Amino acid sequence: MSFDWSKVRLHVVTGKGGTGKSTTAAALALALASHGKQVLLCEVEGRQGIARMFDVDPLPFEERRIASGLHGEGSTGPSGSVYALHIDPEAALLEYLSLYYKLGRAGRALERFGVIEFATTIAPGVRDVLLTGKVFEAVDRNSRNKGAIQYDAVVLDAPPTGRISQFLNVSDELAGLAKVGPIKSQSDTMMTLFRSPRTAVHLVTVLEEMPVQETSDGIEGLRAAGLPVGGVIVNLVRPRDLPQPALSDALAGTLDPARIGRDLQGAGMEDPSLVQVLLDEARDHAKRRALEDSQRALVAAMGVPTYELPRLSGGIDLGGLYELAGLLREQGLA
Repeated sequence: MSFDWSKVRLHVVTGKGGTGKSTTAAALALALASHGKQVLLCEVEGRQGIARMFDVDPLPFEERRIASGLHGEGSTGPSGSVYALHIDPEAALLEYLSLYYKLGRAGRALERFGVIEFATTIAPGVRDVLLTGKVFEAVDRNSRNKGAIQYDAVVLDAPPTGRISQFLNVSDELAGLAKVGPIKSQSDTMMTLFRSPRTAVHLVTVLEEMPVQETSDGIEGLRAAGLPVGGVIVNLVRPRDLPQPALSDALAGTLDPARIGRDLQGAGMEDPSLVQVLLDEARDHAKRRALEDSQRALVAAMGVPTYELPRLSGGIDLGGLYELAGLLREQGLA
């Protein structure tokens, strides 16, 4: 299933812990930053994951250029840039007070008296509203933030799948806090973006039972909240080392041990115990592949565009991120 994502300005990336959500978000940002495009990669979970992946200093609450985008295919012009932003709720509140209420120095005074900490830890829903509010500002910039970079796309490394609908559904989060006034008005404006075709919530999974089920539940929750489901990115896919006939024989235990022994002898390895080791390894691999294929069928049945990224043998570094970015672009996600 193919889809045109060119009109999407906000790509929200979520996934169960351990699926490679942050890595996928970083690769997507690099892929989107092609043909001279400017992309902002945001994180909201306080882990400084972007800094570690791109091997840069810990990020402040300030947009910083961290990498050149993946060079556009067939383009001779410059690639775009990836900027990064670590969104801190306290700093986001101070910026909000400065932009919308002109409380520059007064806002700092509130911070000294502990009001900022109170507002972001005690008041229900305020923390998530501040985090999403900064993302909204980066997507929908206006004259209040003079001189700020206008981005072609924003990628949000969002909270895990189990919390994503609550995190983005700021209107419901604020229902008991503000029924009228500027905060309520801003949350309604934010929801207009989050529920529009300019936003897509992508879900990252691996081919295992629990992450796939959580992805299915996440899609159901997003749809129930009226939030736009993007694609499912199947991450950490193992290489297909054996052809299907050999996999079937390995699973059934009908591989020919004598032939394997002869092949080993031909390679100069005559240890008879290796034959059984290889037979056991092949059967384990076949079982894993059968499980993955069953989970892949469940992902396909979810009815959303699906993309796959391999497990990289060398681990994830900047080169690996560019490799994954190229695969996402080849498959049409960027």
